[in-house]
Amino acid sequence: MTDADTAEVVDARGLLCPLPVLRLRKRLLAQPVGGTIRLIATDPAALIDVPHFCAEGGHALEATRDIGDGAREFIVRRGPDLPASD
Repeated sequence: MTDADTAEVVDARGLLCPLPVLRLRKRLLAQPVGGTIRLIATDPAALIDVPHFCAEGGHALEATRDIGDGAREFIVRRGPDLPASD
């Protein structure tokens, strides 16, 4: 069994930008460093928004795949807390 199989799921199907990333952020920050979240989204903007969010927040986008019916799965691992910028 992989981390993705046991990851907490955020089902954001039917939600438009910025809601999928906002829900991902809220649940991800409740995880310990290294914790994994599985986001399912139908918003086409998520293909851009999720990788950008991960890069900016220091999180790892472990995998992404089309799961059918217009939905895409993103596996995100929480990175270390980044220092606040001044």
